[in-house]
Amino acid sequence: MMFKQLSFFILVCVSGCSLAQTAEEDDYVNDNVLKYDDYNYKSNIKTVQIHESAWEYSTPMINLNSTEQIQLSFDDIEGDQKQYSVSFVHCNADWTPSDLMISEYLSGYFDLNLINFSFSMNTLQKYTHYTILFPQQNLKFTKSGNYLAYVYAYGDKKDLVLSRRIMVYDNKVTVAHAFRQSSGADEQFNKQHLDFTIYNSGYDITNPYADMKVVLTQNNRWDNAVTNIKPTFMGGNQFTYSLDDASTFNGGNEFRYFDIRSMKFYTEKVKDIYRDENLKNHIVLYPEELRTTKPYLFYRDFNGSFLIKNRDSQGNQDVEADYVYVDFFLPYQNPESAGNFYIMGKLTDWRMNKRSQLTYNYKRFGYEARLYLKQGYYNYIYVLSNDAKKGGDETVIEGDHWDTENDYCIYVYHRKIGTYYDQLIGCKKINSIKR
Repeated sequence: MMFKQLSFFILVCVSGCSLAQTAEEDDYVNDNVLKYDDYNYKSNIKTVQIHESAWEYSTPMINLNSTEQIQLSFDDIEGDQKQYSVSFVHCNADWTPSDLMISEYLSGYFDLNLINFSFSMNTLQKYTHYTILFPQQNLKFTKSGNYLAYVYAYGDKKDLVLSRRIMVYDNKVTVAHAFRQSSGADEQFNKQHLDFTIYNSGYDITNPYADMKVVLTQNNRWDNAVTNIKPTFMGGNQFTYSLDDASTFNGGNEFRYFDIRSMKFYTEKVKDIYRDENLKNHIVLYPEELRTTKPYLFYRDFNGSFLIKNRDSQGNQDVEADYVYVDFFLPYQNPESAGNFYIMGKLTDWRMNKRSQLTYNYKRFGYEARLYLKQGYYNYIYVLSNDAKKGGDETVIEGDHWDTENDYCIYVYHRKIGTYYDQLIGCKKINSIKR
């Protein structure tokens, strides 16, 4: 009997290791190769935020023919002053680099130096906060489409620091949409289906099946983005997308949350607060609950984003919010053999990797993880990832409800005849409950 138990234990461990090797990626691998994705190349880079400058929860997307800017900020916890610069690569709809030369999509300079920085104040963790706005007077985008913004150090473009995806659109088409429950008894109360129509009056799209690409995202996630979808009907100057399972998403559930804005007061989800012998702050969250069998409950959330704030300080939150180790624990009777669990949200850069992966603790009968986060209010979910399914599956832990509030975006790309890059000719931001 003991031999059988030992054999089962070894089998589970080997299976878990194999899945971990295939389903995850190494953190902070700086092999001088630019990754066309949201990625941190150095472990000292924390709390990367990128958004349209007018609203910190917005998608990093601006209109080509406007004065809108994108704001990029991050912390370097080495706490010194470094010479950082940012440059850009134009990408196709699938986020591979386009064939455009840099002089064809940028005017003025091709790089910007990050000259706005501040040192942390009144914090145990010393860090330097960097911020930059772009485009600027001396660097402008001249083409619409996808762009990869990447930061590098000391003028060496092989010394990569971070990269982030941004979008620049030039509206040539309009998009109308409609939400509905998915058809079918199994999915009617779980899934969200998106029907939409693209109107191209006054703009020529000769071969939409070959030249036009549509991408759908949910809550700014790229792991479950829909990228291979074709029109169901075409007529006149409109292209209709409906009756297609590809535009059906898990409804999921409202995001979990915790509040670590104060190191003095215990908030709803905080079980313990302490400081270790190395003068590092720690917060322990209460054990989580599985929500798969619980009824749907609506409450307002940030759809996976976060707010940086230190309630114990009234100064500049960018440099007076401290860092803290946050401990997560998810009770689970046996280790999951179908894949690995990850913490998903902006707090982990929406990535499934070693940093965001939960590890099974056989003594506690559950999964645990620790993240080093800046003080604030955070949203997150737990997802399961394996080789058999694209993206993270939140339904295993969080449940699945068609009436969940989610943000969606429809991106419409077109490659004109005779050109060699994808334009972003239309985009539509949608909320599932705001009609």
